This record gives sequence, structure tokens and C-alpha cells, in this order.
Amino acid sequence: MVEPGEGNCTIVMEFILLGLSDVPELRVFLFMVFLLIYGVTFLGNLGMIALIQVSPRLHTPMYFFLSHLSLVDYCYSTNIVPKMLVNIINEDKAISFLGCMVQCYLFCAYGIIEVFLLAVMAYDRFVAICSPLLYMVTMSQKLRMVLVSSCYLCGTVCSLIHLCLALEIPSYKSNVINHFFCDLPPLLSLACSDVTVNELLAYLVATFIEIIAIVIIFTSYLFILITILRMRSAEGRRKAFSTCASHLTAIVVFHGTILFTYCRPSSGNSVDADKVAAVFYTVVIPMLNPLIYSLRNKDVKEVLREVVSSKILSQRIFQS
Repeated sequence: MVEPGEGNCTIVMEFILLGLSDVPELRVFLFMVFLLIYGVTFLGNLGMIALIQVSPRLHTPMYFFLSHLSLVDYCYSTNIVPKMLVNIINEDKAISFLGCMVQCYLFCAYGIIEVFLLAVMAYDRFVAICSPLLYMVTMSQKLRMVLVSSCYLCGTVCSLIHLCLALEIPSYKSNVINHFFCDLPPLLSLACSDVTVNELLAYLVATFIEIIAIVIIFTSYLFILITILRMRSAEGRRKAFSTCASHLTAIVVFHGTILFTYCRPSSGNSVDADKVAAVFYTVVIPMLNPLIYSLRNKDVKEVLREVVSSKILSQRIFQS
């Protein structure tokens, strides 16, 4: 629904999300695939949080940050996928103006929070490997709370700036968004007014945040690598590499797609390529992170085995 504005511009009351594909034959297939992915994301991330909460063995700084990463991944995916699933099976692909703004704001906020959380986790690994004797003292509960709160604060404030500028747009050329969710770049491309400031700010903020995060990550892992190479014990080096492998995998996957999508000039961008990248970091990565940390983490696998075994044992005792 739109209201007339000046010239070909309109005051938008709702947007239409075109989605991933307009081929009717693919609807059921896409719905089942993304429903399955979201189910794994839901169970994986909430399961990881529950596992960390119930197991005293996992009450360490590393798993404290991991529980927040799982929470952000769950919220990140839930902000996008349910509406996406509804749009796949429904002919009506409309989203209200307010709903679109809220989705865009939450998407930006959770994305920025995750970027900083991964950087904080790199610093945590640096302290754990380079200063193991002082690890629990350095990564005190107070410092952990300050670091996590800073991640949430940065995500909230940066996204609020983008939202305020987006709300200043008076009218749009069209209300049809060639995407499967309300993302900032396709939204700005529909604006009638000059959005150079919005686009420049989005590009600079994304680039600045990425630079800060990558510098923290690179510096942390540089010192980690130096420390590992100085270790005399082959077992010690193997264990140190093992504790970093999951985090490095998550970093490469997440930052790779973010850099591809946002930290490049907008001219000549392929809409289809952007959609594929967006599917990867909004749908696939939130599913992969708990799998990466559970399948590659010995402590998590052992705790999970203990929890499953205790449940089976309790059921047998109850039945007997």
C-alpha cells in the first residue's frame, strides 16, 4: 500500500519482498530446506546455551562468550527466517513499513554484535594461550560483562544511527524490494531523495567496524601463533591449535561473506550474488556456528555425551 507523493515518488505504507526466486515449482523445496536449516539453528544454538548453563565444566570465560554468540545467532536467524518462510509459501509478500524498519534495525544490530563478539573471543583465546596462569584472573567476571555489554552497546548505537537516517527518507520510487528481507542497501536504492549520506555512512561504518575487528583478531592470533611455535611440547601445540580451530573457522566464514557484501563499492554489484551471500550469513552461518563449536570441541562433546547418558539412565530408572 502506497500514498501518492511528488512525481513518481510515493509515501510507502508497506514493502513487497520479492524473495529468492519467483519460480513457483521451487516454493516447496525452498520452504523445506530453510525450515530444516532453521530447525537445526533453533535447536543447535538454544541447546548450546542450555548445555553451557547446566554444566559446571563449561562455566569458563570462553563458553560465557560462546553462549552469547549462540544467543545472537539465534536472534539473528529468528529475525529473518520465519518471515522468509511465510513469504515463500504465501502469494502476499508484504511487510509493513514499521516491520521492515524493525527487521532492518535488528539485522544490523545483531550483525555488528556478532562481529565484535568474535573479536572479543579472539582476545579471550590470546589471554588463555599466552598467559594461561593469569587467565581466570585477567578474564574476570567484571571484565567479561564489560566486554559483552560493549558489544551489545556498539551494535545498538550503530544500528540506531542507520535507522534514524532511514526514517528521514520521505518517499520511495517503489515499494518492491528485490530481496528476501529488509536490508539497508536495497532499501536505500528505492529512495527518491538523495541518500548519499546514508550510503556513505553505511559503507564507512561497516568498513570501520570490520577493520577494528580484524585488527583485534589478527593481532591476537599473531601473538597466539608466536606462543604456540615457542612451545616445546608437541601435545601442547596440538591442544593450543585445537582450541583455536573452531573460532578461526567461524571467523573466516562470517567475515568472508560480510566483506564480500558490504565492504565494497555498490556499483556493479550483482543482486543475485548479494542474495546468495545474504542467505549464507543470515541463514547458514547461525546454523553452522553451534555445529562447528560442538563437533570440533572435545569439552562440549564430552558434556553432551554425559547429559545424554544421564537422561537415558534416569529414564531407565524411572521405567523400572
